[in-house]
Amino acid sequence: MQLVVYRDRHLPAREVDVCEAAARAVVRVLDDPRSQPGGPWYESVKHWSDGRIRKLVRRADGKRWTDVQELDGVTVIQPGARGYGEARVRAFVPGPVRPLVKALDKLQVSGTHFPPEGLSLATTALAVVEVTPHEDMTSGKLAAQCGHAAQGLYELADAAQRASWRADDFRVEVRHPGAGQWDRSSRQVSIVDAGFTELDGPAETTRASWRASLR
Repeated sequence: MQLVVYRDRHLPAREVDVCEAAARAVVRVLDDPRSQPGGPWYESVKHWSDGRIRKLVRRADGKRWTDVQELDGVTVIQPGARGYGEARVRAFVPGPVRPLVKALDKLQVSGTHFPPEGLSLATTALAVVEVTPHEDMTSGKLAAQCGHAAQGLYELADAAQRASWRADDFRVEVRHPGAGQWDRSSRQVSIVDAGFTELDGPAETTRASWRASLR
């Protein structure tokens, strides 16, 4: 699954908002009626979900951002904190890494950074994604890991949980617990990255749970 993050050079979004928007965009693709049996995206989404789930985060601005809106997918726009831009992320229907449509292939993958400032504004979201304090990741890598965690929670959810989350517009709160809290806790969903990019070997990167289960 390719994800493209909008980058405004003059008023960038915060990293936490980008990660939350990415997680929401992934889940909205999975939940979209077009991804359900009989829908035009169903076979592509199912083939990807049944196989090796990869997410690649690219960045775009200006015309390049406008161009990718024409490709099959879902865009999430999330308000930012005061003094920062809104987060915009588009998640695309999964497909082969190669060949890749030109509008995506020419976009930069590595080195995507957004300001790691402040806490999440989504403090009442039903879903919570926690980020490991033991690994350093670029904003793009972290956005992909948050997408993995949100997807894992969606796939474990029953119909009632999905309906409630859908009614909440699939909002996610991304948290950064301290090392002690992280080491002492466990959650419903745990994402272990294989270590092919950025990280040195397999490493747990994110966890996800319902807010109610944290009480």
